[in-house]
Amino acid sequence: MEENTKLSKRKAYLFPIIIMIVMGVIIFLPAGSFWFWQAWIWWLGLSVLMIFTTAFFLKKSPELLARRMKFNEKEITRKPPAILNLYFLGFIIPGFDFRFHWSSVPLWIIITSNAIVFLGYIFIILVFKENSFASTVIQVEQKQQVITTGPYAIVRHPMYLGMLLMSLFSPLALGSYWAIIPSLMIIPSLILRIKSEEEVLLKSLPGYNDYCLKTCYRLIPSIW
Repeated sequence: MEENTKLSKRKAYLFPIIIMIVMGVIIFLPAGSFWFWQAWIWWLGLSVLMIFTTAFFLKKSPELLARRMKFNEKEITRKPPAILNLYFLGFIIPGFDFRFHWSSVPLWIIITSNAIVFLGYIFIILVFKENSFASTVIQVEQKQQVITTGPYAIVRHPMYLGMLLMSLFSPLALGSYWAIIPSLMIIPSLILRIKSEEEVLLKSLPGYNDYCLKTCYRLIPSIW
């Protein structure tokens, strides 16, 4: 039993470490330099939050971490067009922007954008704390219940709201105006994802229809 626990811990920490390494390569390789100070603020901040999240939920809700490591969806859902995945360019372009000096983003915008990115991640942590069924795949599990408290009292898909804030403000946090353009593709991508998810939830999760009537907005309060 003890060995399985150790293995579980290693697997839990391996996931964020791999993400941190991949993020570092994606950002610093195009920049061709480790003097990309904007990237250090962004990368170190998110790395600390990821490790904290793993340590916290490994103790409080390890089943959540297990769900966050799933990628094969059981439900047949509509996939967003592949072109919308180009929003990932919003994390690659800043490195080239730094190397070739395309943008000159003021320091106050960089700092403010980093703060919004980190707050977006903290908001997602609050979502995880409220809902241990928050998976990376669209599914409804046994004993799953509708969550109506915390961030879910604001919008029906608060995790995606946090992701939206992080994606839209990361380019500015990394000192690039040009990276904002592909990052905007996260908006239609999330809209399609949410519509597919709600089709499954309305069909399979008891009480979700009543929750939709009570909490009107899906992603952004007073907008949609």
